[in-house]
Amino acid sequence: MASKPQRQPEIADKTVGWSDSARSGILSRWRRIWKILEYSSAYLALIAIAKIYIVVFVLSLQMSLAPIVAGLVTFAIYAVDRLTHVETDRESTPGRAAFVRQHDDSLYALAAVAYGIGVALSVLGGPVAFAFALLPGGVWIVYACDWIPAIERDVHRLKDILVVNSALIAAAWAVPIVVVPIAFADATIGPAAVVLVVYFFLGTFTNVEVANVRDTENDRQEGVATLPTVFGIARTRQFLYGLAALTIAVLGYAAFGGYLSAPAATILATGPVSLLGVIALLGRVESDKMLTLGAECTRLPVFLAFAVSVVVW
Repeated sequence: MASKPQRQPEIADKTVGWSDSARSGILSRWRRIWKILEYSSAYLALIAIAKIYIVVFVLSLQMSLAPIVAGLVTFAIYAVDRLTHVETDRESTPGRAAFVRQHDDSLYALAAVAYGIGVALSVLGGPVAFAFALLPGGVWIVYACDWIPAIERDVHRLKDILVVNSALIAAAWAVPIVVVPIAFADATIGPAAVVLVVYFFLGTFTNVEVANVRDTENDRQEGVATLPTVFGIARTRQFLYGLAALTIAVLGYAAFGGYLSAPAATILATGPVSLLGVIALLGRVESDKMLTLGAECTRLPVFLAFAVSVVVW
């Protein structure tokens, strides 16, 4: 007598279907979360926190509120920057601009609260921590506002001046990232701290110019002079290769000079080495947005390597 047809395949099909549906739901949820993190600038706050911990690891500082201060201040400044430039960002980053326009009131409120809390917490680190926590915001105002009198050149903002614009941003973030945790720990600024300032300055300068490749058309329309708008993408790529090589050379010198331990210098070098891969793709791939994100995230492998070394050793 023939047996009844088996139902297992149907059950398996239902299981596979449920699995695919669950996977799709998880991916969709993750995309929404990442969209919020990226468009609101919250992911930059997480990267700033990672940078503070890199300083803590390298200089053997005690844990403090410095990472929280850095994260809150970073989020606030970049959120306000995106709100301020929402109209000019419509062409280069339309998705982000749409998100910012849709949630402008919430972003303004969150940025104000974050900045207020961040600055208030910095007071606990003393006057030096407080002063340097204010530095990025002060520089942003000077950088973005029309205050330079036009004499013979059509330049009203530091943002419009070649190299000065990127260098100003790099200095505004590199110095506080190193000084604030030192101030909280009541430690002194030694040669290793100076090396870290140079390290973060060169890395941030490179990140800014990588982002400028994405914004080339907008910058040309606004009269903003950047490496890509003045020299083109190919020359920009060559210049940034040089900066990455210089960063590695600085770390090598610091290691041989005894300012940094060889393991610390090696781990720090993974940052500029990762940047070399991003720089190599400038002008050679369509997604400049992903290159900008990639450049900004090159500090994360450094942070993870230090975190693992602390646990293992």
